[in-house]
Amino acid sequence: MTALAVRGVTKTFGATRALDDVSFDVRTGQIHGLLGGNGSGKSTLIKIMAGVYTADAGELQVGDRPVAADATSPARARQSGLRFVHQSTSTFPELTLAENIAIGDRFPTSAGRVRWSELRRHTEQLLERFEIDAHPRDRLGDLRPADQTMVAIARALQDDSAGLSVLVLDEPTASLPEHEVSVLLDALRRYAAAGQTILYVSHRMDEVLSLTDAMTVLRDGQHVITCSTEGMTEAEMVSHIVGRPVERVFAETAADPDTVGEPVLEVDGLVGGPLRGIDLSVSAGEIVGIAGLLGSGRTELLRMIFGDHPVEAGTIRLAGSTVHPRTPGEAMRLGIAHVPEHREAEAAFLDLSVRENLSAAEVVKYWVGGRLDRRRERQDAERAITDFAVRTAGQDALMSSLSGGNQQKVILARWLRRQPRLLLLDEPTQGVDVGARADVYAAIRAAVNDGMAAVVVSSDFDELAHACDRVLVLRDGRITAEVRGDDLHRHRLTELVYTKEGTP
Repeated sequence: MTALAVRGVTKTFGATRALDDVSFDVRTGQIHGLLGGNGSGKSTLIKIMAGVYTADAGELQVGDRPVAADATSPARARQSGLRFVHQSTSTFPELTLAENIAIGDRFPTSAGRVRWSELRRHTEQLLERFEIDAHPRDRLGDLRPADQTMVAIARALQDDSAGLSVLVLDEPTASLPEHEVSVLLDALRRYAAAGQTILYVSHRMDEVLSLTDAMTVLRDGQHVITCSTEGMTEAEMVSHIVGRPVERVFAETAADPDTVGEPVLEVDGLVGGPLRGIDLSVSAGEIVGIAGLLGSGRTELLRMIFGDHPVEAGTIRLAGSTVHPRTPGEAMRLGIAHVPEHREAEAAFLDLSVRENLSAAEVVKYWVGGRLDRRRERQDAERAITDFAVRTAGQDALMSSLSGGNQQKVILARWLRRQPRLLLLDEPTQGVDVGARADVYAAIRAAVNDGMAAVVVSSDFDELAHACDRVLVLRDGRITAEVRGDDLHRHRLTELVYTKEGTP
């Protein structure tokens, strides 16, 4: 039985055809993966389904409820039975679970007052139904990340006790640490076993293979394949997504120990935030990873080095000289670059053009005689777009028109054009597809081979193991282990992050 049918959905933005006659079916009670590289059309299709965009043509059908794709709206999407939990879940950590469940127009009221006892009873029923070990009065932010996502799912499905809706999950594990991912995936399997249909959007191949019953792949706005995932390998899945075999996601070349240069970054006894005395060294010609749980201080460590977080104690040396960057501007002048975790909020200027985003970190070099040298700026932008394989309608296109992976390439190109001595990267491939991920790490490795040093923070331990020359484990505010060589693999990193020296 078909729970969701997509029929001939087409959408254009100016000269760009984001979706081209896309059709596929999702069967009732299945977990169905929706896959594709950045710019494949996944996000556009989800926004049409949610009523954020209207299509040029096509139809959606949820059960026996048809919706013209050129006349969608959020209200019609909800009436038809489509429910969404986006990557940014719009939950509120400071509020209680009951308050989060009722956000919107769901507070039961009488004579202008909230009937709190009724709301808490309703919340208790939802928590029991979705097997969430919590209480209505608990603050959402006190729950583990996987449970916070499950609360968002419960809120989305609270008025569908019959299980007739289709739940659309957009990158629900993007910001979850590995052990939290397994908790959420187990919950999703339970929901599907109880009859819930789930459309699951993710860039993580291992998740899709372990979780889904079937998948649909989009590429360049077109439907590539809809098939069962039973027996499928990751290599087969990747080849469908990128249109060619990808033997490795990460650059094949690693640092040659004989060519690793002098230390670029040396940190001694660094204290601040959750950090309680960090010692590390990173040399020219190597990529060093930082593995740790959320809240371990990974992000704070990078921000302290970049002058964006207060340092309480300790020493930072750059190329042998002690430095005290108190602002990002000072850090930039010292030759430090930083790609933050939250791309859209902290690094991408979405309302500016691709060209303006590329030149944002070095605008001063284009000012000649009190005027902006547009010709030189355009030449440099065109070269960067080519060198970093940025897929865009042109350098004048808005940054907001680019996919997440291409936005990340622009941000990386912006920094690498400055030829920094030290590059700090926080979750550099979060929300980035497998093809763009390969491009990102190839660019990083090329710069490192030219003498730069790089520090990479990632929640993806497999990524750290493949992309880095060595990985430092951050635990309890300190570096507790260093892993390199044959020991550098995902399972060893997981063991060291969750246990003391790998011993329970």
